[in-house]
Amino acid sequence: MAHFFLSLCIISTTLSLTSSFTITTPSHTTILNISSSLHQARQILSFKPQKPLQQTLTQKQTLTSHSSPFFSLQLHTRETLFNAQHPDYKTLVLSRLARDSARVNSLETKLQLALNSVKRSELYPTQTEIRPEDLSTPVSSGTSQGSGEYFSRVGVGQPAKPFYMVLDTGSDVNWLQCKPCSDCYQQTDPVFDPTSSSSYYPLTCDSQQCQNLEMSACRNGRCLYQVAYGDGSFTVGEYVTETVSFGGSGSVNRVAMGCGHDNEGLFIGAAGLLGLGGGPLSLTSQIKAASFSYCLVDRDSGKSSTLEFNSPRPGDSVTAPLLKNQKVNTFYYVELTGLSVGGNIVSIPPETFAVDQSGGGGVIVDSGTAITRLRTQAYNSVRDAFKRMTQNLRPAEGVALFDTCYDLSSLQSVRVPTVSFHFAGDKTWALPAKNYLIPVDSAGTYCFAFAPTASSLSIIGNVQQQGTRVSFDLANSVVGFSPNKC
Repeated sequence: MAHFFLSLCIISTTLSLTSSFTITTPSHTTILNISSSLHQARQILSFKPQKPLQQTLTQKQTLTSHSSPFFSLQLHTRETLFNAQHPDYKTLVLSRLARDSARVNSLETKLQLALNSVKRSELYPTQTEIRPEDLSTPVSSGTSQGSGEYFSRVGVGQPAKPFYMVLDTGSDVNWLQCKPCSDCYQQTDPVFDPTSSSSYYPLTCDSQQCQNLEMSACRNGRCLYQVAYGDGSFTVGEYVTETVSFGGSGSVNRVAMGCGHDNEGLFIGAAGLLGLGGGPLSLTSQIKAASFSYCLVDRDSGKSSTLEFNSPRPGDSVTAPLLKNQKVNTFYYVELTGLSVGGNIVSIPPETFAVDQSGGGGVIVDSGTAITRLRTQAYNSVRDAFKRMTQNLRPAEGVALFDTCYDLSSLQSVRVPTVSFHFAGDKTWALPAKNYLIPVDSAGTYCFAFAPTASSLSIIGNVQQQGTRVSFDLANSVVGFSPNKC
């Protein structure tokens, strides 16, 4: 500990005597390219979304759900598909953060229900878990905002029709909107028509898939499903099996999914959702995937990447054990042992990130949450360590859930302390600066992109995952993080 404080004193003295932004040794610092990230932020506002392709997908191979072939899908960011016409970049950021708060509430609600052994059927589906003011970010031209930040183009039915679906590692049930709609939200693609597919097959109430649903009902012998999310969104309809196509790499028959006739909430834009969680009804479980991986590109880049099933993990991956929580099988828990800032391990009690005997606590890796959430005590320690090492930077007012921000408008680039995650086995995943210092306006205000949570659950979010191929080796219970693999 004495060595730690001595290092800080040396750092502070160095900063006061020179104009250099070097904080410790180069291996413990990294450069934030301010001019590049601000240029990207300004460009995304004028980015023209892609027009969805409506042609029937070509299928190279058709397989049963018992095989484990390689599948690959294009992965797109929200801004490359849907133009919300934000007047400025700060408004865009605030809308992202509002969606993110709703997302985190949804995950925490799901966990609490499991810990308290509360059945979803005991809740009214439109019960909201967030305050109206959390979603009151200005949106021009009445354009609605939807949940989900990354989307894949997936074919459904025979012949296959393509749809944009939200990628979600925090959910299990796959679903899409279906005709006839009693209440459907606006989506980019035409709504799926079951009568146009020869492979549409309603499930019976006594089917195993129906029995695995958290909320189900029976009507005329057919299974009905309902999924309610903690942000007040829900989908209700028939539970069926359909053929799902993965671009040109093949298709899988009889994948159980919801055909939603009443869908309300924050899903505007996407046709539905791909559940990639660990439960038996998720897409990964149904196609018997031994592994899956994704690489999430920077949301301001306008680029795309891939979602892959059964592809080998990159050899340079930083690996960590995947853990099981007996109370909830959806989430992907990882054995996080700590964090470091500028090469110094932050003092955090070891039990902070552990799953306790009741199933509470722990750390999950999630594709749908944007900003990493740490338990308040851990967050405060990490934030304070970062602030101590960035006293040379001009502070700025906090923005939304960010309490540590900087005015970097006069700089082209800056060297900042590296923030790293540490996993069991002395494995270290060092983040690039752009994954934890992000612009919140186009004028040069940057904020430290971590946030505290009063919940016992910590979440590694997609801003921290950007540019990294995250591989879930389900067969060996390992998750890998491989930088620069998009």
